Amino acid sequence: NNSPSHNSSSLQPSFRIVRMCSTASEKAHFILPDDQPIVRLEVETAFNGLTTSEKLYSHYVSQASWYGGLVVLFQTSPESPDIFRLIHTINTAESVESLKDKSLAAGLSETEFTAYLIYCSGFYANMGNYKGFGDCKFVPNIDQAVMEKLVKSSAAFAGNNSILDIWNKVKDKMFSLSDKERQLGLGEKGVTKYFSANCEAKDSDVVNAYLKHKNIEGYNNRVIKTEEGGKTVYEIRKAAVQNSVLCEEEYKGCTFKVTTGDYQQLLQKVCENLTEAEKHCANDLEKNMLKQYCLSFQTGSLDNHKDGSRYWIKNKGPMVETYIGFIENYRDPAGMRGEFEGFVSVVNKKMSEKFQVLVDRAEELLPQLPWPKEFEKDAFLRPDFTSLDVLSFAGSGVPAGINIPNYDEIRQSEGFKNVSLGNVISSSYGGTKRSTFVTLEDDVLIKKWKVPSFELQVGLHELLGHGSGKLFYKEDKAIKDPFSEKGDAISSWYEAGDGYDSKFTTIGSSYEECRAECAGLHLCMVPGVTEIFGYSGEEAEHIKYVNWLSMVHAGVKGVEMFSPGSMEWKQAHSQARFVIMNVMLEAGEGFLKIEKVTGEDGKPDLLISMDRSKLESVGQPAIAKFLNKLQVLKSTADDKTARAMYGELSAVTGAGERPWLAWREIVVARKQPRSILVQGNTRVENEKLELVQYDPSPAGMVQSWKERFPDMACLDKIIVDVAEKEGNHWA
Repeated sequence: NNSPSHNSSSLQPSFRIVRMCSTASEKAHFILPDDQPIVRLEVETAFNGLTTSEKLYSHYVSQASWYGGLVVLFQTSPESPDIFRLIHTINTAESVESLKDKSLAAGLSETEFTAYLIYCSGFYANMGNYKGFGDCKFVPNIDQAVMEKLVKSSAAFAGNNSILDIWNKVKDKMFSLSDKERQLGLGEKGVTKYFSANCEAKDSDVVNAYLKHKNIEGYNNRVIKTEEGGKTVYEIRKAAVQNSVLCEEEYKGCTFKVTTGDYQQLLQKVCENLTEAEKHCANDLEKNMLKQYCLSFQTGSLDNHKDGSRYWIKNKGPMVETYIGFIENYRDPAGMRGEFEGFVSVVNKKMSEKFQVLVDRAEELLPQLPWPKEFEKDAFLRPDFTSLDVLSFAGSGVPAGINIPNYDEIRQSEGFKNVSLGNVISSSYGGTKRSTFVTLEDDVLIKKWKVPSFELQVGLHELLGHGSGKLFYKEDKAIKDPFSEKGDAISSWYEAGDGYDSKFTTIGSSYEECRAECAGLHLCMVPGVTEIFGYSGEEAEHIKYVNWLSMVHAGVKGVEMFSPGSMEWKQAHSQARFVIMNVMLEAGEGFLKIEKVTGEDGKPDLLISMDRSKLESVGQPAIAKFLNKLQVLKSTADDKTARAMYGELSAVTGAGERPWLAWREIVVARKQPRSILVQGNTRVENEKLELVQYDPSPAGMVQSWKERFPDMACLDKIIVDVAEKEGNHWA
C-alpha cells in the first residue's frame, strides 16, 4: 500500500544479545518452509486484450522495471548482489531438471534440492535475502555443506573458478543469523544499505537536519559516512547514470557532499528501455512522462521525477498503467529513502467502474470522516482510480493497492492516482487454509468474504484514506485546535523545508498506514458504501464484519513482524494493524476479546472473539475518535505527541492482561507463509510479442527468472560494476 516505512516507536527499550540460532525451532522463523505456497499471477486474458502498440509499450516498460528492480539488491543487504550472482549463474547455466539430476548424484535428497529452489524463489520474489514484508532475514533450509555440494555439482561450476570465488564470499553471510543480521535496521539494531555500516541514529539526525537546511528530499539517495583529516564527512549519494558532485560544504562542524552516480549501470539499462517504450506511447503525456523519468534517472534530479509524476496523474484512464522510480520508504530506518520499484499493468474495466463510482461519491463521503472540515483539503482533486491486472511488478514484493505519487506538494495541490491490483488480491487472498486464531464459524465467513471485503478496504484505504487530509503550514496558524477546550489556535505546523516524511521520520510510514486503515474501517460502515461494490442486506453486513475481523486478525498475526532482538517493528502495516487492534480492545464493553487458549492440537493458541452486534455502537465510535486524533496530529506536524501515543499503542511487552512478547511465540509457531507470486515474461517470438507464463511451483519461479535475464554473463558484469562503484562502505 502507500508511502511509509517499517519502524517503530523510539520509546521501545533497546538491547542487544550477541548469539546465533542454535535450535531447529528457532531457525524455523528464518526459513521458507517446504510447503511454501507459490501461485501464478494470472494476466493472460488482460494482456491478450491489448493492441500491438500497447503490448510493445508494456514490454519495454516491464524491461525497464526488471532492470531497475535489481537496484533493490543493493538497497537490501551487503551480500544480496553476490547471492544473486551465485544462484542466477547456476540457474541460467542449465535446466532445472539437469541441475536436479546432478545434485541428486552429488548426494542431495529430493527434499534438499526442493529447498534450494524454494530459497531461490524467495530470493527472487523479495529481491534479496530479507523479506520484503517484515524485513526479516531468511536462509536456505539446507546445511551449508549441502549447498556447497549443489554449487560444485552444477554446470556453472565446471571449469569456472569465479563461481567458487562467489560461493566462498557469500557462504557464511548466506547462512548466518547473528542478532544484528536477523532484521533490517540502523546501527546495532540491524542491517541497512541506506546508510554506511558506521552510521547510527545520531548520524541520521544530523543528515536529516542538513537535508531540511538544503530543502533536499531523500527518496533517491543513500548516506555514506567517512573521516577526512579528523573531520566527519557525509556523502549524500543520489541514484543516477551520471557521475557528478552537486555541492560540497560545511554544516554544523561536518563536511557534506551531495553526489550522483549510484546504481549507474542498472539505471542506464532502465533509461534504454524507457527510451524504446517512448516509441509506443499512446499519447504525449506518456512520452513526456517517460522523458522526465529518464532525465531523473540520468541526472539524479528528483524534480524531474516529480514532473514525470505530474504528467502521469494527468494521463487519465490509460489502458496500460505504469509507474517507476524510488517510491516507497518502508525499509529505510529513517523513513525517508525510497526503494526502487516499477510496475506495468492492464486496466480491468469492469472492476474499475466500481472504483469510479467511489470517486464520484468521494465528495459526499469525505465529510463522513471524523475530523473538522478545516482539516480536509479545500477541494477534492478527482484522481484516477482503476483496478489493474499486474503484468510486471519489480521490487521487493507486490502490494494489493497503491496511492501515489508520495510527493507532498503534488498530492496536496495537484492530485494523485489510486490503483487496486485485482489479480494480486485474488491470487494472494483467495486461500482455502483454515484461518488461525478464529472460530470455525468465523473461518467460514472469512473464506467466503475475505476477497470482496479486502477489495472494499483497499478502495477506501487508498482513495479516502491516503487521499484525504490537509497539512498545515505557518500561514494556517489561526486554525482552531479541536482538542483545545478554550478554542485556542493550533500551536504547531510544518515549517519551510518540512514534509510529512521528514517530520514524522521513523513512525511516518506506519502512522500513515494506520490512518488509512482506520479510514477504511470507519467508512465501510457508512450507509450505501458497500452497495457501490454490489453488496447489500445480509451480504453487506457479512462484509463489514469480515473487514473488521480481518483487521484484528492481521493485528494478531502481525506480532510476528516485531523484532524482540531490537525491540522494533519491522513492518509498517503490521504495526499499524496491531495499533488498531489495541484501540478496539481499549473500547471495552465486550466488543473485542483476545485470549490464550488450548488449540485443537493441544498446543497453546490464541482466540479472537468480536461481538458483531457492537460494531456500530462500540467499534466505530472508538475508531472514529482515534482517527480524528491521528489526522489532527498529522495536520499540525505534532510528531512529539504522535510518537508518544503511537509508541504506547504499539508497545509489545511481556506484562499485563495480554503479554504479547510471550504470545508472539504462539503467533510464530502458528504462522502461515505468504504466497510467492510467479510473474510472466513478455518476449518476441516469430516477430510477434507474446506473454509466457509459468507453473506455480519453485521450478516455475526459477524458470521465469532464468528467461527474464538469460544472459548472465552480461548481467554479471553490470552487477559487478555497480558494486565496484558502490564501494566497501557496508562491511
